[in-house]
Amino acid sequence: MITKTDRVSRRQALLAWSFEPRDHTSAWLQAATSAGAVVVALVIGALILAVAGGDPLAAYAQIARSSFGDLGVFSDTMVKAIPLMLVGLACALAFRMRLWNIGAEGQFFLGAWGASAVVLTPLLPATTSGWIVIPAMMLAGMLAGGLWGFIPGVLKAYFNVNEIISTLMLNYIAIAWNDFFIFGVWSEGGFQMSRVFSRHAWLPRLTDASGLVPAWAGLTTHLGLLFALVAAVIVWLILQRSRWGYEIRLLGDNPRAAEYAGVPIRRYTVLVLMFSGALAGLAGMSEISGVVHRLQGEISPGYGFTGIIVAWLAKLNPFAIILVSILFGALILAGREIQPGGIPRLIQGIVLVCLIASDFLLRYRLRIRRPVSPSA
Repeated sequence: MITKTDRVSRRQALLAWSFEPRDHTSAWLQAATSAGAVVVALVIGALILAVAGGDPLAAYAQIARSSFGDLGVFSDTMVKAIPLMLVGLACALAFRMRLWNIGAEGQFFLGAWGASAVVLTPLLPATTSGWIVIPAMMLAGMLAGGLWGFIPGVLKAYFNVNEIISTLMLNYIAIAWNDFFIFGVWSEGGFQMSRVFSRHAWLPRLTDASGLVPAWAGLTTHLGLLFALVAAVIVWLILQRSRWGYEIRLLGDNPRAAEYAGVPIRRYTVLVLMFSGALAGLAGMSEISGVVHRLQGEISPGYGFTGIIVAWLAKLNPFAIILVSILFGALILAGREIQPGGIPRLIQGIVLVCLIASDFLLRYRLRIRRPVSPSA
């Protein structure tokens, strides 16, 4: 007679499984895991919308139409994606060395402040050509953002202060610093904004060249897109084709081996966080010069934090960051079309949770086998 215990034992004998650490993770598996995390996140989001009484298919279709429906809205999507590209690159550079820069939002605000100082102080006369003003604003924005990365870099390198805490706290200081100037020194009529920049300080947009290409009329994509594309190439070359990049990757993968090899860990800690902050600062400069044309309080819907998700979803690949930024730019743009407006943020949060959970599949493989009989 076969008992219930015997049947369970037979099933266990046929389906023995365990999780084993992976020795190597291929690029295709990383891409597939990220894509799978997004799909799972969309399914979970759809279920939540359905439980709340909404129509998931209609919501997703509206997000697609309001972000990619025609050339005009796609141009607006690119405007939202540009700061995400630069911030995502900033985060990827730091994360590759396992420096967890959570302060890109503050570095973004300081970059906007530094670029504004060129126009509002003013460091250059109002009649200065844009060929001089815009590079000066770029330099000032990157210097200000780099300074905001330099501070936690020094604290981490020489005092072993946790960079997650220091960069996060510096976000609030940066926003308060901006508010001081917006409400006081540079305020226009007591409102939370400065005066509008002169046209020389505006980044060129596609619509500005509509005389040459009529199809570009009304398109708002600005020169910041070129900044982001060039930055992606530079970051890729640094990480993949330079000795500096090799040592950064070595520090991220095996700090003890890097230290044994004589890599100056303290110097790299400061430099990487500083350059990460400079990229985030360039994002702030491109936003105020290319979009709002003045310094004001509400210049970021959370670009600094969304950039973390972008970098993680792209698996720190600079070119993948460009594509992922467009998708998240679409979610940000769709936030003004979808009701309730929190749906895009809901999807972003679910994507982040699914990404964190999917890392388990990159570190471990599922092994299913028939166990060897003790009598064998």
